[in-house]
Amino acid sequence: MKILINGLHKAFESRIRLGIMSALAVNDMLDFNSLKEYLDVTDGNLASHLKALEKEAFIGVEKSFVGRKPNTKYGMTKEGRKAFEDHLKALEKLIKGVSE
Repeated sequence: MKILINGLHKAFESRIRLGIMSALAVNDMLDFNSLKEYLDVTDGNLASHLKALEKEAFIGVEKSFVGRKPNTKYGMTKEGRKAFEDHLKALEKLIKGVSE
């Protein structure tokens, strides 16, 4: 049996990137600390994965100050949402194709 993996996006191969996109799919915006707690990752690890998704234009960044503290929030772009949905559809096809 031939298994097709067409449609799977390389940007979502990492479980952390997949987690970031999943969290942003159900939340309009999340700040850095919320994502860090949600995914249970280090600052540096999260920052590198966020940067990779930002480079792909899959997430947008909004920087502001809360009082005197900087606050960085992330949200999924239209392109990111489409790419993520396409990735999930490809996974679903792959799973259904293997189990049928």
